[in-house]
Amino acid sequence: MNFEELLKGKKGWLRGDGPGSEIVFSSRVRLARNLADHLFPSRATPSEKKEVMEEIVSAINSIPHFRNCTILKIEELSEIDRQLLVERYLISRELSNKKAGSAVIIDSKEVVTAMINEEDHIRMQALMPGLRLEKCWEMINEIDDQLERLLGFAFSPQIGYLTACPTNVGTAIRVSAMLHLPGLILSKQIDQVLQAVAKLHLAVRGLYGEGTEASGNLFQISNQITLGKSESEIIATLEKVVLQVIETERNARKVLLKTNADFLYDRVGRAYGILSNAHIITSREAIDLLSTLRMGIDLGIVHELDRQAINELFILTQPAHLQRINGRELDAVSRDIERGNLLRSRLVKSKQ
Repeated sequence: MNFEELLKGKKGWLRGDGPGSEIVFSSRVRLARNLADHLFPSRATPSEKKEVMEEIVSAINSIPHFRNCTILKIEELSEIDRQLLVERYLISRELSNKKAGSAVIIDSKEVVTAMINEEDHIRMQALMPGLRLEKCWEMINEIDDQLERLLGFAFSPQIGYLTACPTNVGTAIRVSAMLHLPGLILSKQIDQVLQAVAKLHLAVRGLYGEGTEASGNLFQISNQITLGKSESEIIATLEKVVLQVIETERNARKVLLKTNADFLYDRVGRAYGILSNAHIITSREAIDLLSTLRMGIDLGIVHELDRQAINELFILTQPAHLQRINGRELDAVSRDIERGNLLRSRLVKSKQ
């Protein structure tokens, strides 16, 4: 895999399929682990981080799932390529700022990634389209078992896996689903729903996780408790809540379509018109309009586009992707112009 293949955008969660995929962009299960005989990354020297990286890479190379994987050392990547990986949800913003001894390993299907020496020695995740939390867990759990036999993780019989941040101690699992909720926004039910979710001790974040806004009507719901519950209990709790939010969103869309169809058709039509014709468009405006257009596709208002095409545009119109596509650094104004060019060419081609 190389960056040119990443730009094709046909793999991983971008496919837009799976259970509940008209609302659930993606499901993710992430595990944090540390090697028992090494200091945490924040305390380790650069040479020890490199030693940890080499140990983990050697172990991962022996696991069948990672056959034909890609290994990228963060310090060798340009700033644009680091940001591109963040935009694609393959690494965190924190890892993108690391230096010697940090890396990411990406499997050939862009489903499983392993970040080395971010906050913990290894953070591995499975990311799939639609509501597939159980499938993500099965996949990452099997890989975790194989790595544990090879590496030996820091573990306490009393409290579980030891992590750099106390909030991850125990199972050290983070389970999340990225939901597209324009119906709840338009029907002004979103605050009520999110307050109910928060009361269940689940976190609600924006497009790129903690500290980010819910651009494009996208909300990430994840567990906060990792200690005192099993992985299966945590996953079951989150899935139950996500299913309830999905049903609420579906009902909101049905009501809007039944009681205010002209408003919906006009909103979707305007979004389609601007995206298909604008010559200068900001990232924020593009993602909000793409959100509306995606809802139009899912409601059967727009027929000539599919969900995968919109998912790809959500990512390809982000700053680092635009610069990679154009093969050069672009200032903000130039990015807005190239974003308009990309949207027009993609949407006109889809109509043909």
